[in-house]
Amino acid sequence: MLFSTPDVGLSLLTLALLAPLAASAQALPNHYGAPIGVETARKAAAAAIAEAKKNGWTVAAAVVDPGGVLVYFERIDGTQNGSSEVAQEKARTSAAFKRPSKALEDVVTSGKSQFLRLPGALPIEGGLPLVIDGKIVGAIGVSGASSQQDGECAKAGVDTLGPVMPEKK
Repeated sequence: MLFSTPDVGLSLLTLALLAPLAASAQALPNHYGAPIGVETARKAAAAAIAEAKKNGWTVAAAVVDPGGVLVYFERIDGTQNGSSEVAQEKARTSAAFKRPSKALEDVVTSGKSQFLRLPGALPIEGGLPLVIDGKIVGAIGVSGASSQQDGECAKAGVDTLGPVMPEKK
């Protein structure tokens, strides 16, 4: 056997899969910070929900800490049940990989289908890292409308806290 334990094999496989991803979808350079608090998470989710309501979309919004642990969750009445879990997974993806979940979607749609099986990643637009004072404090995920609309709602949540990406020069 090549590896002494399954965990070592899985870790090496994960690293092998992440190497091309790093080149294709740049991670935020930010370090992780202290976890987002409940009130700040509620503020971000409320903005995402408000954006959805303004447009007549039914969505779920989830905010997780840098480790992917759920901090706050809210959904609009009538949102499909599956969107509750998908919103959390989009948020976890953004927190774990330090990038918008759309960056992973873009890699997959460019033909790199191996990223569909990247552990802990949901490559669908709608998840964004939350950055405060230059540190990733968590992420927000939205699901229930189209992926692009979910992304618009997530951005509304992020905008309550400041910019996600460093400005390009």
